Amino acid sequence: MTKNLVDGFLTERKLAVVGASRTGKKFGNMVLKELQPKGYTLFPIHPEMEYVENLKCYGSFRDLPEKVNAAFVAVSPAKALAAVEEAHAAGVSKIWLQQGAQSPEAVEYCRSNQIDLVSGECIFMYAEPVESIHKFHRFIRKLFGRMPK
Repeated sequence: MTKNLVDGFLTERKLAVVGASRTGKKFGNMVLKELQPKGYTLFPIHPEMEYVENLKCYGSFRDLPEKVNAAFVAVSPAKALAAVEEAHAAGVSKIWLQQGAQSPEAVEYCRSNQIDLVSGECIFMYAEPVESIHKFHRFIRKLFGRMPK
C-alpha cells in the first residue's frame, strides 16, 4: 500500500459505494453518511434498494447515471470479487476494499487487471477532514511509522 494509491483514490470526488444496507448498520452506510458532507458525490449500488441514506440507489454499475473512476467496496470477502469484476467491467480504475472486505481473489483480480487498489485500510483515517477516533488512530499509526509511504 502506498500513499500515492490512497491519495489517488481520494482525489476522485465521485465514488460508487457497494455495501450499504437497509438496516443502516453496515460500514457502507457509514461511508455514505461521512463522505457526502466532505464533498464527495456518492452513488450507492444495491440491487434491491431504491434509496439509502437519502441517496438514490443503483442496481449495478451499469445503471449509474454517469461514469465513475473509483469504487469503495465494503462487502463480505465472499462478495468482493464479484463487486470488483463488475466495477472493472464498468471502467472503474480505482478500488478501495475496506478492511475486512478483501479476499485473495479480489486483490489478485485488481493486480492482474491494473486496477489501482487500496486494501486493508480504513477510509476514515484518510478522507479529510479526519475526525474523532480516526484522528487518534492516524496519529498512533504515524507515531509508529505504520502509515502508507
